[in-house]
Amino acid sequence: MTGKIYLIGAGPGDPELMTMKAIRMLKEADVVVYDRLVSDEIVAMAQPDAQMIFVGKASNCHTVPQERINEILVEKARAGHIVARVKGGDPLIFGRGSEEAAYVMSHGVAVEYAPGITAAQGAASVTGIPLTHRGLATGVQYVTGHRQADGALDLDWKRLANPDTTLVVYMGVGNIGQIAMGLMTEGLAGATPVMAISRASTPHESRMLSTLDQVAQDTRRAGLKPPTLFIIGKVVSLYDTIQLDPSQEVAAHA
Repeated sequence: MTGKIYLIGAGPGDPELMTMKAIRMLKEADVVVYDRLVSDEIVAMAQPDAQMIFVGKASNCHTVPQERINEILVEKARAGHIVARVKGGDPLIFGRGSEEAAYVMSHGVAVEYAPGITAAQGAASVTGIPLTHRGLATGVQYVTGHRQADGALDLDWKRLANPDTTLVVYMGVGNIGQIAMGLMTEGLAGATPVMAISRASTPHESRMLSTLDQVAQDTRRAGLKPPTLFIIGKVVSLYDTIQLDPSQEVAAHA
């Protein structure tokens, strides 16, 4: 009898930010296939006797190729297992969850999905920076700052350089200088405030406040590493009104 796949969003890292459905699915699974950004506390929620398969990736370091991950999911489900495929954030926002779901469904395996709080929402919740705010941002745009195989960033800079929206850049540490230049070339002011936040909602969280024209050098100076999210826009100006834990700020550009 063929099993099934639970495609689970683990959220930004804090176990309390997982949905009840995601936790229930994780506890039901007898095979757990999980990524690098899934915290130890979340992994520990699985059944004690569940088979744990780590398939984490980092930039230019894929311990298990995506093609093999797809095969593992199908193999385990066809063997009759309930498989929890656990990803950080939301699997359908820059998480390749839709690609994995399409692959397993094409091989006759059923998929059920539990959404997760995406990194942008997690960062907003811990910093107090709203993604939209009346008079500052009428919308929000999510974009990835990294291309497969280190390909060129073919982003629509004109559309992204909208001063009346918030821009959230995922996976952008390596290309933040190019991203900032592209936005400023299309008219976004260099003084636009930027918040960089690494490992939001986890004990390893760090924050950096900067501006668009300084963010590249501030990122290098702070030594920020993936996973780091950049929030770009006027809403970041509200950060000064929030009571902060100073130990979480790794750098600031005045």
